[in-house]
Amino acid sequence: MARILVVDPDDRSQKKLERLLFDHGHRVFTTDSGESAAEMMAERRFDLVIMAQNLPGKKGLSAFDDLHRMDPKLPVIITSRHGTTDEAIEAAKLGVFDYVLTPIPQKEILNLTRQALEAGEFSRTQVSMDQGPASLNQVALVGRSKPMQEIYKSIGRAAPTDATVLVRGESGTGKELVARALYQHSTREGRPFMVVNCVAIPETLLESELFGYEKGAFTGATTRRLGKMEHASGGTVFLDEIGDMPSGIQAKILRLLQDRTIERLGGQNPIPVDVRIIAATNRDLETAMKEGRFREDLYYRLNVVSINLPPLRKRPDDIPILSEYFLARFSASLGVRNPGITKDAVALLCGHSWPGNVRELANVLEKCLIFSQGRTIGEEDVKGLALGDPAGKGVPVGCDEAVRNWARWSMAAGEGNLLTQMTDHVGKLIVAEALKITGGNRTKASKLLGVSRPTLLAKMSKYGLRDETYVIMD
Repeated sequence: MARILVVDPDDRSQKKLERLLFDHGHRVFTTDSGESAAEMMAERRFDLVIMAQNLPGKKGLSAFDDLHRMDPKLPVIITSRHGTTDEAIEAAKLGVFDYVLTPIPQKEILNLTRQALEAGEFSRTQVSMDQGPASLNQVALVGRSKPMQEIYKSIGRAAPTDATVLVRGESGTGKELVARALYQHSTREGRPFMVVNCVAIPETLLESELFGYEKGAFTGATTRRLGKMEHASGGTVFLDEIGDMPSGIQAKILRLLQDRTIERLGGQNPIPVDVRIIAATNRDLETAMKEGRFREDLYYRLNVVSINLPPLRKRPDDIPILSEYFLARFSASLGVRNPGITKDAVALLCGHSWPGNVRELANVLEKCLIFSQGRTIGEEDVKGLALGDPAGKGVPVGCDEAVRNWARWSMAAGEGNLLTQMTDHVGKLIVAEALKITGGNRTKASKLLGVSRPTLLAKMSKYGLRDETYVIMD
């Protein structure tokens, strides 16, 4: 749950945005001027500010300058009804995360909010390396094995330079944390940090997202829009999943790395930009080059410094300290006591192949922590809740047979609409248990269930789970 400050003198716009963000799980604060926004920032920390340009007193960009001095890493989105190209360019130079024209479709503002929060988390949350037991509740690259020691050395050598870095490794190995550590230990720390997932953004939108566009570049382009590369000027851009980048955009990234210039979509003139590129991929780029799916010249431009993260199966000696680390973090975030884990359970974890790497281990330990209900996590917990299901779904041993017996009994009884009844019954139990575990905190419960907050609220209403049944904390 992010803390978002909305600064807008238009009460109607302010309330509409407040409700939208609240419904998507955020805690929203509001005010109507830049001066009062600065006063609120002096009293509490925010994860994001969405501020109108047309403010009483100091305008949005002037107010941003004050907020930026108070917290240089705070992402700020400026909105304007009558924006100009000069204002948009000035906003990018100052370090505004984005400058957008209103009205903004709900889907677009939510996507922009997600991107800004992600970039803010990258730049503000410190990533420690080689954590010890005293600070296991922090975000960290964890491991004392020889492969991890080499990773720490590589980060230390590459971070202070402006060299392009290619981070490689299987899914779940921690490539994002390496990128964040490189940024935070660089000379560009404190300048903008932009995250672009080359898979999450449709190909038709990725080019304009990266490089922006000129007025009239396509239907609906009614004004000039700056892309991530210009907004990150002086800072860093993290291109995640670059191995899946379309070939046409690969050519533009190559030009950026070679000439330090870009062209907006629909533009004719090269625009100089000063950004450092960190890229990550889980793809075999060498094979992709042979098959013509990845440019060879781009590969060599990206591969100035290569950091290869080992899969967890190749560093099993790190599993005990990783287990301690994740249990400490999850117990703190869930607000439950850390019960610890037995040596036999850790030994069982060490013997697993972990195809999902560190991410899979984290998922297993979070489930064990939730279902242990305060008991020390033992070998049977690990087997039953995490490793005992061949399909990898974490279904407790014996659960499938119990469901089959229930289904046979219900079908023999001739109950109608059986599938819906059983699904709703199980759904109600699961939602109720998630609310119980989190003390009624709907944001945490929705995270545990893997659904959005509005979806959780709809399920509570459907199943008749009233708020007063639980201690509501959000």
